[in-house]
Amino acid sequence: MSAAPQPYRPHSFPVSIKGVCIQDGRVLLLHNERDEWELPGGKLELGEDPAACVAREIEEESGWPVIVEAILDSWQYHIRDGIDVLIVTYGCTVHTDAAPVVSHEHKEAGLFTRAEVPGLRMPEGYKRSILDWYTRLDAS
Repeated sequence: MSAAPQPYRPHSFPVSIKGVCIQDGRVLLLHNERDEWELPGGKLELGEDPAACVAREIEEESGWPVIVEAILDSWQYHIRDGIDVLIVTYGCTVHTDAAPVVSHEHKEAGLFTRAEVPGLRMPEGYKRSILDWYTRLDAS
């Protein structure tokens, strides 16, 4: 006697759209509740355009208006058991000289040079995206 077939259940996890924002040679990072630095951005809502999502989230989290450019990377980030997030990163052009304003979602904002990024406590995927955006900007 074989077991009854199980109904198909698709994987379900949030999609987070993040932006690499470089102002005067320094990348904007936000300090989160896990004591990590992260890129600004947030959860993609159903029916929302990913580029519009990241532009909105960056402005909400930092006060910076940006133009969303190229997709840089995507990967599944395992936060802890039972919690995974699909991360998609975009390179963004910053159109302000203002300092970032920290929202209630983060402890602090920081602006870091390319040389400082490898030593920061943050997911490797963010580091890849940041270095990729620096490289693309250098080539243009």
